[in-house]
Amino acid sequence: MKTLRVPEATVTRLSIYSRFLERLDRNGITTVSSGEIAEGVGVSPAQVRKDLAYFGEFGTRGVGYNVKDLMKYTLKILGLDQTWSLAIIGAGNLGFALCTYYGFNVRGFYVAAVFDIDPTKIGKRIGKLEVQPLDSFPEVTGHEHIRIGVIAVPIRGAQEVADLLIKNGVEAILNFAPMALNVPDHIEVRNVDLSVKLEILTFNLGFRAAQNL
Repeated sequence: MKTLRVPEATVTRLSIYSRFLERLDRNGITTVSSGEIAEGVGVSPAQVRKDLAYFGEFGTRGVGYNVKDLMKYTLKILGLDQTWSLAIIGAGNLGFALCTYYGFNVRGFYVAAVFDIDPTKIGKRIGKLEVQPLDSFPEVTGHEHIRIGVIAVPIRGAQEVADLLIKNGVEAILNFAPMALNVPDHIEVRNVDLSVKLEILTFNLGFRAAQNL
């Protein structure tokens, strides 16, 4: 890797390139150009080449990229050449949806456990998983080697859950609670607020309508 200062937008696009390459591979396509990748994912060929250049030299001028090789490289760069164990905290509607989301398995993420504090949920099954009490998290995480936690609890309990995850060795958090978590600098956190995404859509729709007046 040429540099560790890779823009997050580049990493996001790399994930999109990886999925596109997987589709090509499933369809038996063996080589692809930067222009074809660009057309397939909705960016410019120059952007594809710039993004890949952060990580090394790929492909042959005039020939393009070997699909299978580039797919393997992108998966390795994204850390998806190994399996990652996840713990989901919160067994409500969102937690249920996350536990049963097939896309995690496809990309190398394994939901190892789901937890809740609600006695009416503890002991029930979500797919192959049994909802466990949150106070059993320290024991389970040691056994399952969980490094990523997913917070799917109401806002009032999110910080407490984050503190518990970090105390027990979790290194990264995907947070669905609509609040900013207070965590140490070495903890990776990504917040997913669906209402913010919807507000961006409504802003763009409103802006477009205003431009057409």
